[in-house]
Amino acid sequence: MLERVMDRSVFRTKRLLSHPRSEDSHELGLKRDLTVWHLIALGIGAIIGTGVFVLIGTATVGNSHRPGAGPGIILSFLCSGMVCALAALCYAEFASMIPVAGSAYSYTYATLGELIAWLVGWNLILEYGVASAAVAIGWSGYFVNVLKLVGIELPDLLAHAPEAGRGGLINLPAVVVCLVMMGLLLMGTKRSAQITGVIVVVKLFVILFFLAVGAGGVNAENWTPFLPNGLSGVGAAAAIVFFAYVGFDAVSTAAEEARNPQQDIPRAILISLAFCTLIYILVATVLTGLVPVTTIDVHAPVADALSRAGYRWGAALVAVGALAGITGVLLVMMLGQIRIFFAMSRDGLLSPRLATIHSKYQTPSLSTILTGSGVALLAGFIPIGEAADMTNIGTLFAFCLVCLGVLWLRVTQPEHPRSFRLPWMPWIPVLGTLSCFGLMLFLPLLTWIRFGAWTCIGLLVYAFYGHRHSRLAATHGNISRLP
Repeated sequence: MLERVMDRSVFRTKRLLSHPRSEDSHELGLKRDLTVWHLIALGIGAIIGTGVFVLIGTATVGNSHRPGAGPGIILSFLCSGMVCALAALCYAEFASMIPVAGSAYSYTYATLGELIAWLVGWNLILEYGVASAAVAIGWSGYFVNVLKLVGIELPDLLAHAPEAGRGGLINLPAVVVCLVMMGLLLMGTKRSAQITGVIVVVKLFVILFFLAVGAGGVNAENWTPFLPNGLSGVGAAAAIVFFAYVGFDAVSTAAEEARNPQQDIPRAILISLAFCTLIYILVATVLTGLVPVTTIDVHAPVADALSRAGYRWGAALVAVGALAGITGVLLVMMLGQIRIFFAMSRDGLLSPRLATIHSKYQTPSLSTILTGSGVALLAGFIPIGEAADMTNIGTLFAFCLVCLGVLWLRVTQPEHPRSFRLPWMPWIPVLGTLSCFGLMLFLPLLTWIRFGAWTCIGLLVYAFYGHRHSRLAATHGNISRLP
């Protein structure tokens, strides 16, 4: 096995393509339905959700494992946003050159070689799969709270996964919402994007409502001390709230379904990220000014802050909006997972059955069903307390390699057409790599151990299946090797 992994053929790269169907058969092509507005809606739908409605509380208050940022959470969001902006610029150049499904996986396959691409894809499966399950569990918590507001009490047996002290058997709402999202994604990406667009409007209205109502109750004294745990608290919180930004790369997973991917994908990535960063900073400013940091509820921080400030009806409205927002995140996260499966199976690194396209809806049906069922099982039966950290480390690893990949491609293929060219080379990809790795260092040691174990499992799968079944192994004309 070791000889197989160390063979130079693991560095074979895919040819850069301006159109995916020049390499892949029509049966494996996805329907191009998405406009730039659909893509922006997907980006905002994936970004604004769990991070601003749930994780902002934990990051601000802290816990026994890490210090909280306090009002300095504003700086944490700014820090994470800047890190993501560096990576997003690299994504934008790649997306303008390689408009295919697969996101960072496809980009590294074209630049750094098959083995690195496999590791990126394997960790993107970790990112989207675990994140989707965690988002579904968060959705379930808000749903149960909304039911309580209308006088319906869901028994603990059906509201929680089997976990000590909770009395749960299955997290039924989480399972149901995953299966519903699976059905929507199976019927087509355009319809999913349209539904996401409606959800985006609802949650933006709720956030603007919170900002308008909450701003009147801001007390500047609540911002003192601004950095209760110093810069270490800001850094630790930035590593948590990074989860709130990871959705922007889901836009690039839909590149093969965009009508004009070379121009629309870069625009959608950058616009959605810039907009959401501004929203996060405004919400963090109002939240920490509205109530003292020590009283922030880590489970429903935004709604609870309004309730404590005397706006109980507003808290109920925010809870409903949060439910809609988290639904949008779940939809796009599952879309990202499906497209990663599709891209890897089309390349032969996973079973080719996962690339099967539905004859009516033109969507990867088996990948959709596998993703929906797998996420539903995770969300329904397994409590995932460390989900955000595991998602973040896999995502940051992929971001590091994307930054390195765009730098390598400028050196090896400087003349390849680029509708979007990264400015300030080589500083942006270098700073992007260093900043992403820097945030990884703030994650707990246990997360690194789990990440290492997952990576080792991935290497075994690649050695015994992916390396032998790779399409490039049988298509020597498409293989190029690193010097």
